[in-house]
Amino acid sequence: MPGSLFRLFVVAGLLLFGAAPTLAATPNDPWPGLAQDIFNNRPMNDGSDVIAIEMPARAEDAAIVPVTLRTKLSPGDSRKVLNITLVIDQNPAPMAAKFQLGPDANVSEISTRVRVNNYTNVHAVAELSDGKLYMTKTYVKASGGCSAPAAKNADEAKSRLGQMRYRQFGKAGEGPASGAREAQIMIGHPNNSGLQMDQVTQLYVPAFFVNELRLWQDDSLVLTMEGGISISEDPNIRFTYVSNGAKNFRAEAKDTEGHVFQREWKIDDSGI
Repeated sequence: MPGSLFRLFVVAGLLLFGAAPTLAATPNDPWPGLAQDIFNNRPMNDGSDVIAIEMPARAEDAAIVPVTLRTKLSPGDSRKVLNITLVIDQNPAPMAAKFQLGPDANVSEISTRVRVNNYTNVHAVAELSDGKLYMTKTYVKASGGCSAPAAKNADEAKSRLGQMRYRQFGKAGEGPASGAREAQIMIGHPNNSGLQMDQVTQLYVPAFFVNELRLWQDDSLVLTMEGGISISEDPNIRFTYVSNGAKNFRAEAKDTEGHVFQREWKIDDSGI
């Protein structure tokens, strides 16, 4: 989104020229502007009975803050959640991720890890099949996550680039072939934010991150993610979905340099 990208460049410039303390000291609620930029100023409804967002109130490590999004629609509710957008208000690029849910996958929970740059509200906005947006939020105390040095050096990160691991929770044969399942996809990628400094050259490492992820059971879409700089190094997505009896699970990821990573596994296998 143009507004979000503009904020990224402005904040990056402020960091370079030492103006960040002034920005941080100015009382400001960015949410009204973000709601306009990201959601075209569409009306927001109370989402407390539609979606939940879970994050630690104070993060142990601002570069890998766990977040879980959970749908709360009652079994008798005929509406469906079409997509969920995660917004970290005070991050340089606030839209952390947008998750599109497969029409028949019944995804009910998504967990990942994000960078948090300042004490901030974090919003989760769900779009439902009734055409309306539903919002909930939480508050997280963390700082410096977007500029924190990478955990791996450049050579190690390069050697693991695009490696994917798939994990299915629960043993094969437990329960019916179709039913609720929990799975996890992990992608080896530095997911550089563009605000991290190379400790040797003292230059900023260019932004380089996974910006698209698609997951299928056989040929039926389970989940897609549009990602940004706020998703942590080595993206890790854990989710609950309903199996359609498929035999294979497939993943495709793309990054900002045009690399395409693809893997396929037997549905009950785990590994690299």
